[in-house]
Amino acid sequence: MHNCCPSQRQATGLNRHHWWRDAVIYQVYVRSFLDSTGDGVGDLAGVRAGLPYLKKLGVDGIWLSPFYPSPQHDHGYDVADYCGVDPLFGDLAEFDLLVAAARRLGVRVLLDIVPNHCSSEHPWFREALAAGPGSPARARFHFAGGRGPDGSEPPNNWHAMFGGPAWTRVTEADGRPGQWYLHMFTPEQPDWNWRNPEIPAEFDRVLRFWLDRGVDGFRIDVAAGLYKHPALPDSDDPEADARTRDSVNPLAWNQPEVHDVWRHWRAVCEEYTARDGRERLLVGEVSVPTAREHARYVRPDELHQAFFFDLLGAAWDADAFRKVISEAMQDIAGTGSTVTWVLNNHDQVRTVTRYGEPATEGSGLGAARARAAALLMLALPGAAYIYQGEELGLPEVVDLPDDVLTDPIFHRTGSRARIRDGCRVPLPWSGQASPFGFTSGAESAKPWLPQPEYFAEYATDRALADTRSFWHLYRDGLQLRASLPQLGEGALRWLDTPPGVLAFVRGDGLVCAVNFGTSPTPAPVSGTPLLSSGPCTAGVLPGSTAAWWLSDSVL
Repeated sequence: MHNCCPSQRQATGLNRHHWWRDAVIYQVYVRSFLDSTGDGVGDLAGVRAGLPYLKKLGVDGIWLSPFYPSPQHDHGYDVADYCGVDPLFGDLAEFDLLVAAARRLGVRVLLDIVPNHCSSEHPWFREALAAGPGSPARARFHFAGGRGPDGSEPPNNWHAMFGGPAWTRVTEADGRPGQWYLHMFTPEQPDWNWRNPEIPAEFDRVLRFWLDRGVDGFRIDVAAGLYKHPALPDSDDPEADARTRDSVNPLAWNQPEVHDVWRHWRAVCEEYTARDGRERLLVGEVSVPTAREHARYVRPDELHQAFFFDLLGAAWDADAFRKVISEAMQDIAGTGSTVTWVLNNHDQVRTVTRYGEPATEGSGLGAARARAAALLMLALPGAAYIYQGEELGLPEVVDLPDDVLTDPIFHRTGSRARIRDGCRVPLPWSGQASPFGFTSGAESAKPWLPQPEYFAEYATDRALADTRSFWHLYRDGLQLRASLPQLGEGALRWLDTPPGVLAFVRGDGLVCAVNFGTSPTPAPVSGTPLLSSGPCTAGVLPGSTAAWWLSDSVL
């Protein structure tokens, strides 16, 4: 059970000029959110139907996963047309209805844009295949001759993040083996050549197309990508990306020229803001080795924000959490931006499972830690992103049979290690059996990924009815965050604590404390908590629990 002081629960409706600096954004994985057509796949009309639910939760905006026309080799991150809607998800008219409905509710809409690579079905790539070596069409991508006497070896030794070589050889129009093209993910996702001026010009057009339709900004996929080392040399550790499932090859990622792209995109957003006063947001998926390098992406004339993944990647340990939070506050906040915190997303094992331990499976330890981590994140200075189902306490579905897996990582490697289907299973909304209200209609299809029977325990209708649920914890935390001036943007001050406990002060006496251990410890301040992730009496902070207090004694 958690406690929330009723007098503090109503948001004040503060009109912050820079709304994005402390916004809470909900990530909608469209195909798994809500299906309006009965085909087993979520769609834009389903998102529109779910907007009142999200408004009630208290988020400031939504980020939509890619819904563009695509052959869906990587669930829409292989884009065939950047200015359309795949019929699987609706059409542009439905998109416009969604934006209008969100605007009426005061919910901002961010789109997922994929500038590092496109689909092998994109018209420009098909043109490149037909045009042949040396053509302007091939110059839009990274085509190169192979090594060896017959060109049968890839141009360099890089490996793709999803397994296998980062190069695929094409068959030329005359039927002979020809050039190779670069793809840092799958062969169905050729990388754009951003050194070709046609590419930045095309994405300028794409940005303006969606901004003209009323979107509030963009989440940028692989924002440290785009540019490759111009010589495309061999790597000292060619399998690093595949081994880590991260963009760590310094020859393929984080090239200095990428910052010019973000300066230009920021200028485009500022141009639209100057017209109507509405700030548009750019938030990047930036995976770089250090918080200091991360900070370079959020300098005042570049991205507004970039996800800080170090918190998501931290082990459940007080020292580990304190280290990544301190580094972020020092390096990122020092740029004038705010840190963008995240605990879950569509590529990672859900916290309930990630924080659990095999020896304690079934004890609820993972869920308790996930609840505590949520309150910690919502108390930190800056912005926060919530992945759909996080507010329901959904665990990772770890036992999907091989024959239903759709993740290209599995199909390219044959390994279930780090596959992403388990966090993408469609949401349960109601009822006791699949499809749990996700898809409806007498002839409705099964959800595109099977939902386990135990999802009944996490259905939205049950969560809303149970004041002890994850949903109420998130809702109460969001309401307090909106109403208390101590929370949101600002600074923090660490308090002295016993080992295994973190505690900090926000503003004028808002204290957040987390007990990372399993045994109770004295609370850092007296009195009953304003909000806690589990039962928490005055003076005691139980194990695997977080709590907030308002206290004059720590000023």
